[in-house]
Amino acid sequence: MFEALSDRLEDALRKVKGQHRISEENVSDTLREVRRALLEADVNFQVTKDFIESVKEKALGQDVIKSLTPGQQIVKVLHDELVALMGSEKADMNMARTGPTIVMVAGLQGSGKTTFSAKLAQHLKSQGRQPLLVAADVYRPAAIGQLKQLAGQVSVPVYSGDEKHPVQIAEESLEYARKNMCNVIIIDTAGRLSIDEEMMTEVADIKQRVNPTEILFVVDSMTGQDAVTTAKAFHDRLDFNGVVLTKLDGDTRGGAALSIRRVVDKPIKFASVGEKLDALEPFHPDRMASRILGMGDIVTLAEKAQEQFDEDQAAQLERKMRKNQFTLEDFYSQLQAIKKMGSLSSVMEMIPGIGKALRGQEISDDMFVKIEAMIQSMTPEERQKPAIINGSRRKRIASGSGTTVQDVNRLLKQFTDMQKMMKRLTRGGMRQFAQGMMNQKFS
Repeated sequence: MFEALSDRLEDALRKVKGQHRISEENVSDTLREVRRALLEADVNFQVTKDFIESVKEKALGQDVIKSLTPGQQIVKVLHDELVALMGSEKADMNMARTGPTIVMVAGLQGSGKTTFSAKLAQHLKSQGRQPLLVAADVYRPAAIGQLKQLAGQVSVPVYSGDEKHPVQIAEESLEYARKNMCNVIIIDTAGRLSIDEEMMTEVADIKQRVNPTEILFVVDSMTGQDAVTTAKAFHDRLDFNGVVLTKLDGDTRGGAALSIRRVVDKPIKFASVGEKLDALEPFHPDRMASRILGMGDIVTLAEKAQEQFDEDQAAQLERKMRKNQFTLEDFYSQLQAIKKMGSLSSVMEMIPGIGKALRGQEISDDMFVKIEAMIQSMTPEERQKPAIINGSRRKRIASGSGTTVQDVNRLLKQFTDMQKMMKRLTRGGMRQFAQGMMNQKFS
């Protein structure tokens, strides 16, 4: 996420980090490089110009905090201004006080509207709501089938109205939702490859007929300034409530994320950070600014972990780690919980210092497949007491898991090393552990 931009910003800041004081000269030199980095990331020119002027004014117009070096001071100003640029604080969805909440999802074809609609349904369902997905895209081949398939994965009903006119489908879905006790209606509207009057008229008609509680504009974050231009056109017709950034896990330059809030004056409400249907995050400007500046996002990581790890189990696991009683059974359970937190690469990049340390290395969710197979091929006693796994047992485990004895040897050595690292996690061992996990490849 924003790797190229993060690298360029780090290069720009490196020059001032060794300075003993902030001066107009070193601030100007640094911000010249920051400006280039933002423009290369396809950030809107006027947004970049205003941003640089604001950072320069604040960097030179305040006393250096005694506890910070000049480099740290500029990083702090940059962070604060990035947060302000992206909206200052998290913006929640508008929810109806009475009756069903109606969410209209709009955007160009290919922006990820249909997948986002299913992700939003999953997100709202996890909060105890009963969502209904509405297939109002009757033009794109297989659009309705795609929505139904995604809805099936999250066990959410779909209303398609026998593929009638989109406005009629949207209207009829309100009654269908009432009859089926659905309290959130998510309307997946049609898009085009580019803006045209027919599409704009249709989404405007749907808005007029159903009076949505929330209108979300979905934008492909990989399209840079083009996304901002499209957002402005949709906003002029729909006056939408918020923006959704999709494909943030891809080769995102950052132009859309950093420009769109300032241009349309509407908050970014969600970010799609992976292909899985649970890979949707409420947008936090402060956390995104930290990621862009290479500081990780430990708060989001902690929230994801809290969703997957039971407090009592965590306390029990901590006691085991302290007493060096952490077993392969425990290790396997933790792997399953980590996988539920999202893709391995997205989890790693949230840990300060880890994301960059592992950049360029192949981090695939499949890398644990052999590890899981080997552990599953062990007996319960072997998982509890790895020390009893002798040569003949290793051959049996390798045969049962479709791996080699060398793979089993590496796993057992890695596990032994990990047990030792557990004792040092509070003293930087987490970074060593993650690096070790990446280096111990089973290929």
